Amino acid sequence: MPQKLVLASTSPFRKQLLEKLHLDFSTANPQVNEDELPGETAVQLVERLAIAKAQAVVKDFPDALIIGSDQVCLNNGKILGKPGNFENAFKQLKAASGQHVTFYTGLAVVNSQTGQVHSLVEPFDVYFRELSDQMITNYLNKEQPYNCAGSFKSEGFGISLFSRFEGKDPNSLIGLPLISLIELLEKEGLAVL
Repeated sequence: MPQKLVLASTSPFRKQLLEKLHLDFSTANPQVNEDELPGETAVQLVERLAIAKAQAVVKDFPDALIIGSDQVCLNNGKILGKPGNFENAFKQLKAASGQHVTFYTGLAVVNSQTGQVHSLVEPFDVYFRELSDQMITNYLNKEQPYNCAGSFKSEGFGISLFSRFEGKDPNSLIGLPLISLIELLEKEGLAVL
């Protein structure tokens, strides 16, 4: 079994989630092009990118289990990226008001010794309250979630935007489905408990 555990991500949110498992790990920047391929679905995109991110750092960690993850938000069949600014975030939240959006989180564990790849895509549904323009503005001014897919932080004040959640693991909404990750790590002989 590999001696190291590596999170192929620079996301502070994913790092905080992985710390919940009390495992020693390091992080690495995978530097992967995240553009969609022609005809690619959201599910195909996040699984491909999760695997690509893990595989991108294999050469730097020849004796490791490497975790890759990627996430997109889908609203009415349209992929919502990170908004980058207030105006784009406002548009995303306005479009999501009273709607349900689905987050797809791709997860991959790559054994750099054997080349073995385990991957999956976990969906998570978020149901938005009816949001007025003032509610959206108030939220964005308080949290400024401009680097988050879907324009909110569910682990923070973003919880005020929702009526309910549906999914296997609420951690997947933040970017790393820990329940499924434990299962994939165990397939490679790493027991969390």
